[in-house]
Amino acid sequence: MATIDLYKVIERMAALIRSEERKKCTELGIQAVHLQVLDYLSRCNRYSDTPAALTHYLGMTKGTVSQTLLLLERKGFILKLPDQVDKRMVHLHLIAAGREVLERAAPTELFRNAALILEQHYPQLQEAVYMQALTALQKAHKSHSFGLCKTCKYFTTTDQGFLCGLTQETLTQKDSEKICQEHTAA
Repeated sequence: MATIDLYKVIERMAALIRSEERKKCTELGIQAVHLQVLDYLSRCNRYSDTPAALTHYLGMTKGTVSQTLLLLERKGFILKLPDQVDKRMVHLHLIAAGREVLERAAPTELFRNAALILEQHYPQLQEAVYMQALTALQKAHKSHSFGLCKTCKYFTTTDQGFLCGLTQETLTQKDSEKICQEHTAA
């Protein structure tokens, strides 16, 4: 039995996903990077909704991210709001028009069906396997893990709710279900 080159399979799948993404972006009059920013902002928590965190996540230059944010703000997809405590810091917020673009750019039925095939025929490939592979790649690349807050070693449940052990700040249910740049695998 011939073995497959898993890297090549994953690379091909990613290329097909990006191709579909580019088609959707063309239909919506935006670039792929704009969609990636909107998607990130829909999934990040309050510790990661900054231009710096976005720059780390995308692996792009500050200048590219800055220009992208200016365009998305002009198009009315995002808002930049100053931090309540540290006025030098800016938080990025996805607004209704940006959410609408994300919904219109959602994966096609073709990709949802492909994901179902994996789930139905390969149940042993649980999310943990993919996350371990991603974590290994992130470590090799020396990048932030950007994992779900509730899977972080600093995530704590108290009688009053949730707490970030790193910042000692309370967390909302919504924060706990989003990605954070300060994530450290438990």
